[in-house]
Amino acid sequence: MAEKVKVLIPEEELNKRIQEMADQINKDYQGEEVHLIGVLRGACFFLCELAKRITVPVTLDFMSVSSYGLGTVSDGNIKIKKDLDDSIEGKHVIVIEDIIDSGNTLSCLGTLLRKRGAKTLKLCTLLDKPDRREVEVFVDYVGFQIPDKFVVGCGLDYAQKYRNLPYIGEVEL
Repeated sequence: MAEKVKVLIPEEELNKRIQEMADQINKDYQGEEVHLIGVLRGACFFLCELAKRITVPVTLDFMSVSSYGLGTVSDGNIKIKKDLDDSIEGKHVIVIEDIIDSGNTLSCLGTLLRKRGAKTLKLCTLLDKPDRREVEVFVDYVGFQIPDKFVVGCGLDYAQKYRNLPYIGEVEL
């Protein structure tokens, strides 16, 4: 049975909000350089769109982490599948996520990265599902708060499909 995808956040609205987030980052880091860390795989689309709009000097790196192991419920510990290529010591770091729901992965990742000596560490997500939160995390830059729906597009997937949609859609199975 094929799934249907209904537009939840249109492309124009996404682009407008991403620009607003970049404007805030530009203001917050005026005269500084920022190091963006994208959490793979989902964040790569959002990270690219955001980075194109940031006018202060930008460097970037990627990590792939999981807190789910073989199950569907986080155990609170992260497994690093792909670590950073470069040191973050002394850098202004912004971790870029596509979506935050339980908060488990980002909470653990934040703790790990703080230990690596970043000058500052902020969190940025395109989508936030606060109704799913199990661990409190402070997110500095939030694109949209959304209800507890299964969404795709702009890097988010369903069985590795739909990441390339230019909008956020709700999957109707």
